[in-house]
Amino acid sequence: MTTQHHRAAPRPASLDAVLSCAWEAAELTASDVIAATGLTRSTAIDALDALTATGLLRELPNAREAGAYRKGRPARRFELRADAAVLVGVDSGQVHVTATVTDLRCAPLGTARAVLDVSHDDPARRRAAVLAVVDEALAEADRSRADVLALCVGVPAPVNTHGASPPHPDGFWDRMNPGFQEALADQAPVVLVENDASLAAVAEGARGAAVGCRNYVALLAGERLGAGVVVDGRVLHGTHGGVGEMVAFDLVEGVGAAYGLGARAAGWAADAVARGEVAPGGPLTTVAVEEIDGRLVLELAAAGDTDALRVVERVGAVLARVVSVLASMFDPERIVVSGAVAAGVDQVVEAARAALPPGLHLPAPDLVVSPLGADVVVTGAIAQAHAAARRRVLDVWAAREG
Repeated sequence: MTTQHHRAAPRPASLDAVLSCAWEAAELTASDVIAATGLTRSTAIDALDALTATGLLRELPNAREAGAYRKGRPARRFELRADAAVLVGVDSGQVHVTATVTDLRCAPLGTARAVLDVSHDDPARRRAAVLAVVDEALAEADRSRADVLALCVGVPAPVNTHGASPPHPDGFWDRMNPGFQEALADQAPVVLVENDASLAAVAEGARGAAVGCRNYVALLAGERLGAGVVVDGRVLHGTHGGVGEMVAFDLVEGVGAAYGLGARAAGWAADAVARGEVAPGGPLTTVAVEEIDGRLVLELAAAGDTDALRVVERVGAVLARVVSVLASMFDPERIVVSGAVAAGVDQVVEAARAALPPGLHLPAPDLVVSPLGADVVVTGAIAQAHAAARRRVLDVWAAREG
């Protein structure tokens, strides 16, 4: 991850303090600012006026004009101009790309999606595809690239603090992150590239199953396993951004590879059908083996199909081993199963809870299901772009005016 840096002339600290208040409040007055910051009234008013002049704040009708009459001179009221710029969050997956545009309050304005032709995957095509989806989302929001303040892209690869991914033996990480930091540098003043599971963790902490939790793991578990790890309130990255990479599970007995829960359910169900180990005429036999996917297996299990339930029990046992390893490594309070697979994974999670070994040296973490669905990475990307925008917006505005 990284951002572009803008050198700006020193500014009064009061501007940052007042703008921080504006981000937090639906509306504010000079008295609100004084109570929150300790600034003098004249300094608070000067800062409010200066921020209004930049276009970051908007002055609202006073209380009397708004119909809320009070004795004495009505206080001037201000609010953050949520439409002063936009944020863009992108989930650039192996096959699917989603981009969402929001205002500065993270209210959605437009979303676009695309399916990539991975048979012709190359860096230039992937970069162009992501830019096209971003432009489509901006068009739906009736905004342009010039309106973008911060843009964050999530990729299925480790990402270091400079937005780059390390080499991969078969080139997968290079394809998933084909120099996005440089390719997007002229698309927004603030550009971030992050690992997708790390963004899922950001989303869970901001709006999902880990709100208020300071030690947790968000586990993306559809086709491949990936973990976003939060310890003491901070997302962990490591030297190369590889803290949440699950390749170590290749060496864990009973797991054997970093395949996700959905992929395992589909593969094991298809194998059972091919070997004739399912009930003749059962639901799993009514579809072609190559069409069996994780969603189908989970749906059949939820409907009570005994063959699918056996697969789910097996997947749950693997999840229990994954949870045990993550618990011993990071000591989380909670592990959240995130992503599209979360919509139907309740029975897998129940099976995993039952299969957790009783002899863990540390107390077992709570294993929960995310409420955020398939767009969890985009949600995290917007949250990350929002946090960066709050830190950098005055620098960006000063650079534009300079």
